[in-house]
Amino acid sequence: MFTSMDFDDEKYRAPALSKGLDILELLAGVQNGLSQAEIAKALGRTSSEIFRMLMVLRNRGYLDLAEDADRYTLTARLFEIAHRHPPINRLTSLASDAMERLAYRINQSLHLNILHEAKTLVIAQMDSHDSTQTCVRLGARFPLASAASGRVLVAWMPEPELSVILDRAGFDTPEALHQFRAELEEVRQVGYCQLPSGTVAGVQKIAAPIFDFRGRVVAALTIPFVQRLARQQAVSLEEARHALVDTCTKISRQMGGGAHQPVSEP
Repeated sequence: MFTSMDFDDEKYRAPALSKGLDILELLAGVQNGLSQAEIAKALGRTSSEIFRMLMVLRNRGYLDLAEDADRYTLTARLFEIAHRHPPINRLTSLASDAMERLAYRINQSLHLNILHEAKTLVIAQMDSHDSTQTCVRLGARFPLASAASGRVLVAWMPEPELSVILDRAGFDTPEALHQFRAELEEVRQVGYCQLPSGTVAGVQKIAAPIFDFRGRVVAALTIPFVQRLARQQAVSLEEARHALVDTCTKISRQMGGGAHQPVSEP
């Protein structure tokens, strides 16, 4: 069995693999890509050191090189591989039909989030059937502090694990962290989180948890709720919230988490 000390041993070093992973992790945080020289500078390496890594990653489909500029960007290959992982595959498979039915029922867009590197990551998205939509990009990541889904994803987490995640989340002030922790108690009590959007005026973000058979929150389903003015298309915020909580309860039961549902909303 390997231990953490084993991996610190010099004989387990793989410099080429480390360089390749460094490139992928760097580009994952850059929206418009980087040139070979910019990648080398950011990683503290020479261009010749990373040239072969870039060629291999491009040939394997992990990177793309823009034709009009010498800039490398990530492709969707890593995202596709992640979705082959059985837990994610099962989650998205079970959630997709329920999301489609809910989006049609309430005429609102939806997105499914998981916790990834102390942020929320969008792994599935469903549009409303209306001609105007409020959508979130697939693969988008958001800080825990700004997301309703972030509160839902960590609200039921055991304290030692929660402390580690919150330390990595990087709150601006101790007061902000204290406020966030206080809000988690309310989320646990009512079974969902509702916040005004911090980026789009008039949008309410509603998120509810999906539990697995262990009683752990594995995902949060979120509605960026917009109030529609056409009466025949309008669903109230309360109706949308009830429908969301109900849908998440049903998905949780399919995941084997029926015995671990949060308290029903009043």
